[in-house]
Amino acid sequence: MSIEYLILVALAFALGGILKGAIGAGAPVLAVPVLAILVDVPFAVAVFVIPNIVSNSVQLIRFRAHIPNRRFAWRFAIAGFLGAALGTIALAGLSSDVLTTAVALIVMVYVAFRLFQPNWRLAMGLAEKLAIPIGALGGVLQGATGLSAPVSVTFVSAIKLERQQFIPTISLFFVGMALAQLPFQVVLGVMTWERLAYSALATLPLVASMPIGAFLARHISREVFDRIILSLLTLLALRLFFGNLLDLFVR
Repeated sequence: MSIEYLILVALAFALGGILKGAIGAGAPVLAVPVLAILVDVPFAVAVFVIPNIVSNSVQLIRFRAHIPNRRFAWRFAIAGFLGAALGTIALAGLSSDVLTTAVALIVMVYVAFRLFQPNWRLAMGLAEKLAIPIGALGGVLQGATGLSAPVSVTFVSAIKLERQQFIPTISLFFVGMALAQLPFQVVLGVMTWERLAYSALATLPLVASMPIGAFLARHISREVFDRIILSLLTLLALRLFFGNLLDLFVR
């Protein structure tokens, strides 16, 4: 990989770290589309595994005492683990074009939902009942495309937890998925030694930029920050989607 691409990959993870530091989740929503544009979806999904394990483990350990409902959190995480294993099998078998289009559509659905349903609220009792199916669906999306946020983050956000409660709940879910992804990616050939090295290195800009996100969250209103992120995601999704269509016409 050229030095220019390495810089852009590092920048993508740094942007993801800023988002994660600000709201406690969502780093792949920014970084995966960028990496999919630069390389491809399997690369993006594989390289994000180690940063996911490290960053979410740090947040889980820090905020573990604030998990509001451990039954819900563990059901959600275990379902995500199983779903991620299935999604990784799909990642190994689907074409790059299909995966790229899926990433673009998932991001666009996420943006649309955030715009039109910003105040959607879900009672904890109902959330407990939905934890397994929603967790499994999020895990499948994570394993296949690297993006579970349109399902997982939206779902947990709808419960309206406090930030200190939200972070360990969603971090446990992300750690569970990543622990399923890593061995399945190795067995299926998605995770190579080269990608594992990139994954380990990518942890550095992501973790290093998380304090920047925390600082911005204290000094920029949530509404303004959300508008910036959603605008950027829209541009990334359109680039992925129409870039894929252009490739089809050129062939």
